[in-house]
Amino acid sequence: MSWNLVLTIIGLILAMIGVIFVYDARILTKRFFSFGDQNQASWGFKILGFIIAIIGGILIYFNV
Repeated sequence: MSWNLVLTIIGLILAMIGVIFVYDARILTKRFFSFGDQNQASWGFKILGFIIAIIGGILIYFNV
């Protein structure tokens, strides 16, 4: 199994996790934070998800 395939799979997984963080941020914050912290935590999850998705996309782009 070549390293390009492994890095591409890791990139796909990171991109998928990032997209899940962006779209399900409100649902995830309801599970982990109190009501006062939900807006800031939701914003933080969306930013974190965007960064993770970008890193996954970069891995995919440079390994294909």
